[in-house]
Order: sequence, then structure tokens, then C-alpha cells
Amino acid sequence: MITPLTRPLYILTFIAVDLADRFTGPVPELQLTSQVLHVVFLVLPLLWALGMLSPLDALLLWGMEQALVFGLGGSPMSSNLRLLGMFAMSVCVTVCTFFIPSTLGVVLFSMAMGFLLSLDLSQFGTYCGGGSRGACGDSGWRRGASPAPPSWFGWRLGCSELLLYLGLLLGAMTEAGLLHHFLSPSQNFARGSQDAVSYLLITLFIVCWALREIQGAYVFGGVFLNPLYPRGMANVRVFKQRSRGLHVAGAIRRVLLNLVSPFAMVAFLALDGSVQQLHTASLSVGFTRAFRVVWQSSEDALLQMVVVVSVRLAAGDTRLPGWDSLGTGVQLLLVGLLSDRLLQFLSKLKFALAVLVTSWTEKKQRRQSAGTLLVLNASLCPLLLSVVVLSAMLSAPLLPLFTLPIFLVGFPRPQRSWPGPVGTACPCPDSIYYQQMSGSLACALRSAFARGSLGALTPGSHFLGRFQDRMVWIIILERGYGYCTVNIKGLELQETSCHTVEARRVDEVFEGAFERPERLGLNQGINLHWGNALTPCAALPVRVYSDARNVLSGIIDSHDNLRKLQDDFLKALVWLLLRNCVQRLKAFPWEAIMVESNISSLKFRRDSSSLTSFGDWSDEDDLFGPQPARRTVALVSMEAQLGHTVLQTGPSLPGSVEMDSLFENMALSALQPLQPLGLGLGLPAVDKGRNPEVPPTKSSGTLAHENFSCPHRELFSLPLGWRTAPLLPFRLQQLRPLFPEEWFRFTLGRLALAVQDEASEDVAKALKEDGGLRDLHAQVALSCLISLGAESAFTSPSYVYRVYSGDVPWTEGLKWLSENKELYQLALKAFRYSFKLLFDQASLGPMESLDELFSTLEEYERDWYIGLVAEKGWQDSVLQEKPFLFSLGHDLTMGTYTGRVLSLQEQLVQVGHLNGEGVRGQWANLSWELLYATNDDEERYSIQAHPIMLRNLTVQAADPPLGYPIYSSVPLHLPCF
Repeated sequence: MITPLTRPLYILTFIAVDLADRFTGPVPELQLTSQVLHVVFLVLPLLWALGMLSPLDALLLWGMEQALVFGLGGSPMSSNLRLLGMFAMSVCVTVCTFFIPSTLGVVLFSMAMGFLLSLDLSQFGTYCGGGSRGACGDSGWRRGASPAPPSWFGWRLGCSELLLYLGLLLGAMTEAGLLHHFLSPSQNFARGSQDAVSYLLITLFIVCWALREIQGAYVFGGVFLNPLYPRGMANVRVFKQRSRGLHVAGAIRRVLLNLVSPFAMVAFLALDGSVQQLHTASLSVGFTRAFRVVWQSSEDALLQMVVVVSVRLAAGDTRLPGWDSLGTGVQLLLVGLLSDRLLQFLSKLKFALAVLVTSWTEKKQRRQSAGTLLVLNASLCPLLLSVVVLSAMLSAPLLPLFTLPIFLVGFPRPQRSWPGPVGTACPCPDSIYYQQMSGSLACALRSAFARGSLGALTPGSHFLGRFQDRMVWIIILERGYGYCTVNIKGLELQETSCHTVEARRVDEVFEGAFERPERLGLNQGINLHWGNALTPCAALPVRVYSDARNVLSGIIDSHDNLRKLQDDFLKALVWLLLRNCVQRLKAFPWEAIMVESNISSLKFRRDSSSLTSFGDWSDEDDLFGPQPARRTVALVSMEAQLGHTVLQTGPSLPGSVEMDSLFENMALSALQPLQPLGLGLGLPAVDKGRNPEVPPTKSSGTLAHENFSCPHRELFSLPLGWRTAPLLPFRLQQLRPLFPEEWFRFTLGRLALAVQDEASEDVAKALKEDGGLRDLHAQVALSCLISLGAESAFTSPSYVYRVYSGDVPWTEGLKWLSENKELYQLALKAFRYSFKLLFDQASLGPMESLDELFSTLEEYERDWYIGLVAEKGWQDSVLQEKPFLFSLGHDLTMGTYTGRVLSLQEQLVQVGHLNGEGVRGQWANLSWELLYATNDDEERYSIQAHPIMLRNLTVQAADPPLGYPIYSSVPLHLPCF
């Protein structure tokens, strides 16, 4: 809504300056500004056409960010709302500092508010809103949209964190108050104490810098290899052992940087003499910022204080009028601003030189105009340097037009570069791999940030992680005391030509840093890729899926393997059928209890009642004695579902029929047909064709009379619908020898003990010898075999692939199998398990025993997902971090079948630091090109592969719609205390 106001605002600003110059007294600065704006006004149309003037919203956000960082000691924020809130609070603190009359009050107030504003205030909001600590290792934090962080120290605000922060705050306030009160800054003794603290600060800076340098793969700005960093990335365990010394050094650095340095800097500020002159606007702003930046960015504050201290020690007793009159707070502010602009200038200059040099040295980047552009840039070298300097002064991106060596100053914008919220992406099925690894990667980044392995952390820094075919883009959004906010993006896995060229160069850069031998010569210790946009930093152990692909030629097309597949399928299906019974009883244990109680009750009644004994008869009012308990229709129906053979119970006269006691007073027409249940009550015949649930026996393979012999057989009985395959009995009889009876008895014995904790081996033995139960499972298993069209054998690899994929060709029993959805899923899973058995036995050798086969199937069920990559179960298993996944695929171009295995394990992800100004410059060109030049050609020059600048990967990492990362996390707040 405010975008249309951009051009009128610039025009009104120019007019306002001109009117102020006309109607006020002679002010040299105002006159010079008016003259410059008169010249700029003439070229306004050109500036708008080139996109060099900021839109109004970007200009306001940029101004607030610059004021917050360099004027108020804060940090760039991860969202516009957080930026507005933090800017308003920081301004209020500065205004309050100006009106506090006592210098002691100013010191204590500035100290306390600087500490509180440097913390992650979003955690306080969660804590005050009733948020509780999550469970340690909560997998939901890894998986998705509303992450619940682990309960490690710092991830969520709790009692331990509150006690630590409170202790630090009280300790720092006590230190500042006592030093300021008892050692007045105007006393000579205070100056001597401040000098001692100055030497301590210099020592701390040198030690912290040295300990940080040895944490990375390179030292001295990425020029020389670090001889202390371990080489060889083959074994994670060995890498961790070799890194123990660096971890100890990192722990020492953490203590010095997070605990010792802030208290030393607070002491230096409390003893400073300029505190007595706080009642001016500049000094109030300077000291408020100084006490804030001590906590907000301790490493930067330590550098700034060392520069100020070094100037004082170098000057000695000589007074520097222009410098000393500023006061320590303003001096620190200027040093911070100048150091930032200097680093930006050097980074932009390196980026500009990379564009210039590679436009000629890289053959694919050399255009016909390359020589002309090089000559122009050489002849206009002062103009080029002026553009780079102006870009650094404005903290605006250096824009290479169409990524050619033609440089402009992009419009100033916040560090995040994009107006939309963090976390937008272009998701696809491959996004789940980045979503899974983002949680473990965040944990690894947390440790790396704390140790200093990735260098100095500043908002706007970019890192690139590489593992196998995955590219991870990491952006630092904001930084505070004890925390860092990052955004993790995942780039596409598709192997396009541009992607492949740059990925190969990334691998070369990382190999040069991490895969070299331990002992290096002098010429081998130099970074040969120093000019590249990527500088390797460290290798981080991350729990991630390793992807292995195999061509199955010689396995899936072997006739011996295909014949073995049929036998393995029946064994896997029998195992799944029996295991399904166990799971059903564990999910509904009351069924098993009721079945056992009914069996015991029937057995007790049958044993206790004797038709030849009348000794228990009595002469009570009831002629026939006590009536047996009436059995309800629900109980009869339940026993019918479970397949019980109901016997007449209780004492009765010989020849009598207890119909009333069995069905109470209900009409027989309201009951289910009884003949299939085997009740044998002599009732009239019922036309079974009228009952759709029970198909005719003559045309089905249903067991008409289940000859069960074990009283516990109901524990492993199968549903009625699974016994009604419309298949001729003689077909089942022909295939009956294929049923693995020995395997059935072995599996039944193992699972029977798992159902009942108190079951004895006699019960398992009785179940194994139950012929009716064996015939029932044989009928269902063979019916599934016929329905899948495999009664002869799996004849071809294409047929195996179709069945594995669930695209089963039509067979006689396929409709029946597909209607029984649970059985169909079990049959499909059994086939996939059998193919995995085929794959394993072809690779590792045949199974030597039934016990090994049983253990293997248990491992498949527990630790594997065996299916297709496109299935939802595959994605759910990745997010649930299933240890292993297997898929069968078909490469249409090569005409081969492939096996894909994902294994979850701790691997080393190599991470490198990117030239942040190069990234911002290419993003600025992308934005200009698509928004101003409307060059949306998918094959345009400016997104082609560039091995030095990584141009294609950088474009991918931009936020949609200009870029297309397939995954982008919400802002992740990582504790790095």
C-alpha cells in the first residue's frame, strides 16, 4: 500500500531540503546537501529505472536496522515485527538513560537493560504464556511445522536458565555499582585500575582469537590449512576422537568469551571517566550502546574495546583533542561502524574482483564483450572503487548487472534481503530429507557456534553444507547473548547440468580442506581455492540418511531367485498373519481374556455336570432345580465370530433341549444362521445363499468344518472374511505342498509364548499340533498366493516390479483380496519382505536356519520400511527416523531395476562459509532482473553455472518466487552459550 508513495516521498524530500536552505540562515552543510540533491534530482528517472532507490518499506526497515545495530547496540532481527518491537524498546531505554540524574543510576540501569535486551525475549514470552519444557529429544522438533525444541540447556527457558541469567545480571550490576561507587572515575587510582583492565582485555582478545582460529579447517582468513584440524572423513568415531583437543580449546574459549570478557568490559566501562558527562545526548547514546553490545555481541565488543584501548596506550599522556572529546561510548560506536564498513568493503571488493577475473579466465563465462569490459573497468578503476566504497558506506549490495562486470549500487535493504516471512519454500517429495536432518543439523550447529568452529558469527552470514547429493544453505538471522537465530534451507536434489557443475566444484573445495594427508608440505598447506566464494570451515557430525543405490541386474532376473521368491513369500505371509493375530490381541486384550474365561467356564461346566448322576437334585419349588445362566445373543454372536463350538451346558434331563435358556425369548428369525457355527442343534436348514457374508461352500475354499483340537486356537484364528476366497478347492489342494508347515509350527511356537506371559511350552506344542489351525492358515496363505498370480512362480522381473508396486495384474481372486483391505496390505507387505529377503540373500548369502529367518523378519518390521519412495508411508518413516528404508525402482532410460537403501546414521556434513556480500549482490541482481528488467527466461545467462561464484546455487537459495529452495525452516533459535 505504501509502495506508490515512494516517488512522491523522494521528490518532497528534495523540495523540503531546498526550502530549508532558502528560508534559514547560511548553514554550509545544508547548502552543500541542497546542491548535491539538485544534481541528483536531474537523474532521478535513471535511478528509478536502474532500481537504485529503495522502496519506502525497505528504506524504513533498513534505517531502523542500521540505527538499532550501530546506534543502540542491537542486532538485525529475524522478522519485521521483532525489528519494530526491539527498536521501540531500545529507543525508550536510551531516552530514559538521558533523564536519570545520578551517574550510578545510569550505570546500573544501562547495565541491566543492556543485558535483558540482549537475551532471546521470545523465550520469555513462551515461558510467561505457560509453555513447558519439552521432552528430551522430542522428534516433533525435527519433523516440522510447530517444532518443540529438546530440553537441553538453553533450548527452552526453564529454572536453570532463569537462575543463570539472574546470577549473571546481579553479578554484573554488583560489579559495576561497586567499582563506580568506590573507585570514582575521576580519581587517579581509578585510571590505574582501568589501565590494568585494558591489558586484561587485550590478553583476552588475543587468546579468544587464537582459540577460535584453531577450531576451523583454515587459518588467517582461509589462506592456510590448519595443521591441528583432523583430516580424513571416513570414520565419524575416529574424527571425534581426534577432535577432543579442539573441543577442550573451544570450551575454554566459551568460558572466556561468555563469562570472563563481559565482566572485564563492564569493569572497563564503569571505571571510565567520561561516565561523569552522561547528560548529553551523544554520550547517553554511546554508553547505552556500549553496555548493550557487551552482551549482545561480546566478540565484536571485545574487538572494539581493544581498538580504543590500543589508541589510548599508544597515545600515552598525549591528548588527542578531536578523539578524546568524543567520550568512550561514542568512540566505541564509531569503531564499530568503521570496522563493519571496512569488512563490507573488503568483502565487496573480493566479490568484484572475482566477477572481473572469472569473466575472462572461465571459458564458459567469457563473452565477446569480456575484453572490452575489462579494459573499461581498468581505465575507470577510480570509478569502480567509488562504487564499491559507496555500496559499503550505505550497507547496500554491490549489484553486478546481469552478473557481468558492470557494477551498480543496489538499493539499501535489511540484511534478510526479502520482504516476506522466513520459512517459505517450494516443497516437493525430496523436502522430507531436509526436514528430517534440520533438527540434528541444528544441534550440531549449536555446538559449532559455541566452539567457534564456523568463525565469527554475524547476522547476514551465509554457510553451505554438503552431504552426498544434499546441499544445505544456512543463514544467520540474528545474534544475542547465548543464542543465535538461523534459517536452514534445502536445495533441490535434481541433477541438472548447472547443479552438477557447481556441486562438483563444491566437492573439490571441501576435499582440498578435509581429505588431504596429515603431514603437509609447505606448498600443500595453502588454500588453492581461496578465490572461490566458499571457504571450508568444519565438518559436523549430523544424524542423517545415507543414500545407497544398486543396480539389480543378476538378482531380479535370476530364475533361481524368482523360484525362491515364491517360498519366501509364503513364509513372510505366514509370519505376518500370525503376528497380526498377536498385535490384535495386544491391542484388544479383553478379547483374549474373554475367550480364555469362556473356554475355562465351558470346560468346568462340562467336567462338573454328569448326565448319569442325580445326587444334586433337590425338592425345591422349582421342579427342575436351579436354572442355568441365560446366554445373551451378544455372547452367542461373539462366540460365533471367534468360531466356538457351543455345547449344551448345565444339568438337564436326558433328551431335553434347552432352547429357551440359550436364546431367551427372542424369535429365531432375529438371529444369525447357526449352521456354519457348528452348533449341531438340529434346526431347520437355512438357505446360505441369502446371507451375503457367507458364500456357498461348494464354490469356495472355506473350511466348512474347522477341526480345531487346541483350546487356545482362538488366539490365532483369522477373520471369517479372509476364509471366503472364491477359489475351487482342488486348486488349493494342488498348491498345498507349497505351504511351509515346518516354518508355520516354528513361528507359531515362538509367537504363542509372546501372547501369554504365563503360557507354558505345552500350550505352544498343542497349538503347533492343531491341524485345523494349520489348515486355516494354509488356506488363507495359498488364496493370497493365487490372487497375486504366483501359483506357478514369479516369471519375470517386470511382473515382480508390478506386484511390488501394488499394480497386480488381474487374477481370479484379486477382487476378493482387494476388498479385504487389511489382508491385501499384509499380502503386499509379505511380498515386499520376500523381495528384500531375496536382495539380502543374493548379497550376503542364504539364511542358515529358521531362527535367523525369524530374526530377520522381526528386524524388517522393527527397523525397516520396505515400500516405494512415492508412498506416504515412506515420507512418514523418514520423519519418524526409521533406521532403514528400502525401495525397488525402475530406470526407464537404462532399462534396469534398482534398489535404494536409506540408512540413518551419524555422518559428517562439511560446512563452509560463503562470501556474504557476493550472495547479497547476486540476490540483488536477481531481484533487479526479474522485477525491473523482467528477464524471466529459464535459460538466461545470469543463472548459469559459475564454479567460482556458485551462481546457480545462490539463485536457488533465494526466497520464492525468485528462488526455489525445496525446504526452508522457520527461524530456529539455537542456544550457543
